[in-house]
Amino acid sequence: MVDAVAAQRHTDEKERCGLVASAVVKNTRRLVPLLGVAYLFNNLDRTSVGIAALQMNEAIGLSATQFGWGAGILFFSYCLLEVPSNMMMYRVGARRWLARIMITWGLAAAATAFAVGPYSFYAIRLLLGVFESGFFPGVIWYISIWFPAQSRTGVLAWFMTATPASSLIGNPLSASLLRMDGVWGLAGWQWMFLIEGLPACLLGGLCLVLLADTPVKASWLTPPERDALLDELAKEKHDKVKTDLWAAIRDVRVLMLTSISFAFTIASYGIGIWLPLILKSHNLNNMQIGWLSAAPYFFVTIGSLFWARLVDCKGQKIYNLVAALMLGAIGLVFSVAFTSFIPALICMTLALIGTISARTVLYTIPQSFLTGPAAAGGIAFINSIGAFGAFVGPYMVGFLKDWTGSFRIGMIGMAIILIVATGVACSLRLVVTYNDDAPA
Repeated sequence: MVDAVAAQRHTDEKERCGLVASAVVKNTRRLVPLLGVAYLFNNLDRTSVGIAALQMNEAIGLSATQFGWGAGILFFSYCLLEVPSNMMMYRVGARRWLARIMITWGLAAAATAFAVGPYSFYAIRLLLGVFESGFFPGVIWYISIWFPAQSRTGVLAWFMTATPASSLIGNPLSASLLRMDGVWGLAGWQWMFLIEGLPACLLGGLCLVLLADTPVKASWLTPPERDALLDELAKEKHDKVKTDLWAAIRDVRVLMLTSISFAFTIASYGIGIWLPLILKSHNLNNMQIGWLSAAPYFFVTIGSLFWARLVDCKGQKIYNLVAALMLGAIGLVFSVAFTSFIPALICMTLALIGTISARTVLYTIPQSFLTGPAAAGGIAFINSIGAFGAFVGPYMVGFLKDWTGSFRIGMIGMAIILIVATGVACSLRLVVTYNDDAPA
């Protein structure tokens, strides 16, 4: 009798696991491609300004410092509105709120084509930050309510491949669009902003059709799959859980993760925004710059997916976060040791692999101690303060370039910031006590 009961339990558990796996596959196919493509355009609409600068800076009279300020100024409004945006999404539902974000940011990105000087450039970039605030942390929270912990790192990695893919695809595309200079009276950089900005509006419309707010409303899941998934999500264990937003923001773990996010964002955007102009200093033409600035992101995509797969299989999230940050710092240090741009480009590629992989790993950690509105708001807080690094990085590199006449000091400065962040990441083991040794 006991053996029969045990055998039935084993059968039931096996069936339940199969239903959870089936639900994960269906959710991945339904959600990740749409959200990943949207995030690709999100990154493209932020960073293609680096390619546009090859024509735009001279056309509207921007110095290196002014360009660096304008490239990063969107993160002032972005950071201020991240938490309110995510809390609004928690209240009204992800489907409608993500659609609103995409449509309005697409219009603002396209409007950059009509900048006529530094102040209009600043105003449009600031407005872009207003409209796109909440998208990235909103998706991170959204993924956490659709996928169990053991699948989350891999799903996040596939979503976040949009970051390197936006440069891998976008840089050559953007450089090609510069060749439309003079068509219908518009400059090439203006066509670039129009053609790359408006697709976000279409993607916002698709969100309204294809997404659902929660697994309970997922028409693509069968009732048994839905019940098994909800049961799996409900069984997840949390360490010293926070459910209140303000308690979450004051939590030392959230503050430490925020500082780490700030550091690797400085480095990834400091490299990404300025890489086209760094390559231009080696007397390359625009198409050569487009392809060469894209090449690192092919390896970044492969590296970040491999790293995420390793974390899903082996766990050790904090140790992997430390390793990724160290790789970023080492890559930046060695990038200034070479006068030839190919070895320097290889080192910057390693730095990008480290910083982007660190981002993927870091955003799987908060869900171990944040749930409900605390998760929505806490993740937004981590990203909002961390995202300010996307202003600091480009501006710091531009300021130091104007001051010293070289990009070398900027690279060293970002490496030092990553080294400090590595120390903070090491300290996480003292305050994050969930079972990081096992896959989670």
